[in-house]
Amino acid sequence: MTKPILIAGATASGKSSLAMALAEEFNGVIVNADSCQVYNELSILSARPSTSDMECVPHRLYGHVSGKQAYSTGAWLEDVNETLNEIAAIGKRPIFVGGTGLYYKALLEGLSQVPDIADETRKFWRGEAERLGAPRLHEILSDKDPLMATELKPGDTQRIIRALEVIEGTGKSLKHWQETNSEPLLSFKDVHGFVVCWERSHLYERIDRRFKEMVSAEGTDNGLSEVQALLDLGFDSNLPIMRALGVPELAGFLKGDMGLDCAVALAQQQTRRYAKRQLTWLRRNMISWNQLDAQYMKRLRPEIFSKIHEDC
Repeated sequence: MTKPILIAGATASGKSSLAMALAEEFNGVIVNADSCQVYNELSILSARPSTSDMECVPHRLYGHVSGKQAYSTGAWLEDVNETLNEIAAIGKRPIFVGGTGLYYKALLEGLSQVPDIADETRKFWRGEAERLGAPRLHEILSDKDPLMATELKPGDTQRIIRALEVIEGTGKSLKHWQETNSEPLLSFKDVHGFVVCWERSHLYERIDRRFKEMVSAEGTDNGLSEVQALLDLGFDSNLPIMRALGVPELAGFLKGDMGLDCAVALAQQQTRRYAKRQLTWLRRNMISWNQLDAQYMKRLRPEIFSKIHEDC
């Protein structure tokens, strides 16, 4: 198999357009590495590739999971393993694109072998998070697993919940399981890794503009109708799809809890905060990747193409 291409970057950074150009140049299949774009019911707010793009170039692992389940990184790796075999069999090049850093980390470093956690335990700690709030949950984690508590911020709700689930469900710290990784599917020395980089203020402008467009699109093909459909399906509010960017805020508007302008502003704010965390993670964990200045990405394409052609 020719060297896979990996494209990372913050939300709204233009990763998908680069992936399309690379797929057309290198006979590629685009593979999703975004944890929200896997859900079938979340197309608009997750900024999933358009139907025309997906018809033009083969895409895999987009919208292939029902939002009624909590899709995990481990499940993604299993799907990727099958997908890589499929792509190799048809003689094409895999091109991964997405902003979920944990997916790339697992792909290149393996995944910690945490045993399955009982649904009762998972539901309990999600309920406690809603009842008590993240800071109080962090205090509880400090008593149960001080090692993990020192690594997590008091406001990092999801990771605190995960750490509590694991310590209660297995009797061992998540730190213990993180040190028992499986074999990675790919090695960094055998891939082309690119990070799309924007100056923060420009990225924030793109985020705000894109979300307005998602909400204001004419007809029923917009973010509001998508969230209404999720509410009609009755999905549990603790499911990942119901916590995706923009969903809680637009759901709040549709339920009459706030005005539309307020909901849009809050969703934009949350998306900017998420992008800031992504940028921090990328700087810390992808130092060795090729950094691409997004403002000059089209101009840089010949250089990118040449680099890949030279190294297969």
